[in-house]
Amino acid sequence: MKVTLSEILDTKGREVWSVSPQSSTFEALKLMADKDVGALVVIDQGKVIGMFSERDYARKVILLGKSSKETPVSDVMSTPIISIKPGTNIDECMTLMTTQHIRHLPIIENDKLYGIVSIGDVVKAVISEQKSVINELKGFVDEALRDRGD
Repeated sequence: MKVTLSEILDTKGREVWSVSPQSSTFEALKLMADKDVGALVVIDQGKVIGMFSERDYARKVILLGKSSKETPVSDVMSTPIISIKPGTNIDECMTLMTTQHIRHLPIIENDKLYGIVSIGDVVKAVISEQKSVINELKGFVDEALRDRGD
């Protein structure tokens, strides 16, 4: 059985940190530091319109010599939004994140934001699932060896 993103959110929580497109990149960076996250969802009038990440800041503000206090998030956020549905399994999620070169993925269905997963969340889930399969296989082998010894 493949773990779904909804199950990952049940474990890690559904809290999402966000900013408005009018926020300065400095304000966004401060929130990211305060909450120890690498990306924020950009929400305008209740709708997800983009993502702002450390990568956006490094490539679109610092490297271009812009001021973080004067540059609004809307000027440097990643768009269009790439999202995924809560029922999607981790393999599909990992494929999307890899092919699109993204580390943070909002989980959206019917315009409702359910949460966000990072590549770290997905890797943890894959490792946990693999450990579970290994333990199950070990149980089968142990049982077969016991039966054989009778």
